[in-house]
Amino acid sequence: MGRRPGNGALGEQETELLRFVAEQDAALTVREAVASWGEPRSLARTTVLTMLERLREKGHLVRERSPEDSWAYRPARPRAEVLSGLVQSFVERTLGGSVSPFVSYLAEGGATLTADERAKLKALLETLE
Repeated sequence: MGRRPGNGALGEQETELLRFVAEQDAALTVREAVASWGEPRSLARTTVLTMLERLREKGHLVRERSPEDSWAYRPARPRAEVLSGLVQSFVERTLGGSVSPFVSYLAEGGATLTADERAKLKALLETLE
């Protein structure tokens, strides 16, 4: 039985690769993905290509022809939606659906936040009230 688009949990490396692709300003060819993301992790071209294709089959990436006539991959949704989905997945899988441990981590200084990041977080918290 085949996979339906959008279904299937992402593994750690798939999550990292999806985030990497989403952070790019343009679609990435397989060659670019291997050079920029795969080689620093000692991953073979075939491994990176398999991961890109799995992300496409799951509905997270779309594939298109590049000007060089090779395949290029880009997120199926806008960057903000991709990142929001990754955060949701993290909260559900790792934190059991509760954001309280993450907020505690931030409040207790577990992460170094810039003044701008703190201001944005405060503004977001105000919208919750």
